[in-house]
Parts: sequence; C-alpha cells; structure tokens
Amino acid sequence: MGNEMNSVEQELEETRERLAQTIDQLVYRASPKTIVSRQVAAAKGYFVDASTGSPRTDNILKVVGGVAGVVGLFVVVRKVAS
Repeated sequence: MGNEMNSVEQELEETRERLAQTIDQLVYRASPKTIVSRQVAAAKGYFVDASTGSPRTDNILKVVGGVAGVVGLFVVVRKVAS
C-alpha cells in the first residue's frame, strides 16, 4: 500500500509539473510582446526573403497596387459625390 501511495504521489507531482509548464507556455504565447513579435516576423517574412534577405518585390508591388487602387477609389467617390 505504501508503494502505491508513493506512486500516486509521484504521478500527481509529474502532472502538476506538466500543467505548470503548459500554463507557462500559454502565458508566453498570449503575451502582447510575443504576439507583436510574431506578427512583425510574419510581415517581414511576407516582404523579405528569409534565405537571401532580399526584398520580395512581387509581394511589395501587390500591396502598393492595392493601396493605390483604394486611394484611387476614394478620389473617384469624392469627385462623384461632390
């Protein structure tokens, strides 16, 4: 019986440790600094090739074209509404 009790206590302690590690990971992942750094890395990855460090001009041109299209749409809508 004493052996079983030690085994149960050890299992509980291991479960507590795993739970504590999981909570620490969740706190880290939900941290605003971590979220911002992930988003910055994702944006950089979209505009800069990670292997060469050179800009991805195709993605940059897509974004510039989209922004120019939205600005052009606003200009047209303002002129029509005036």
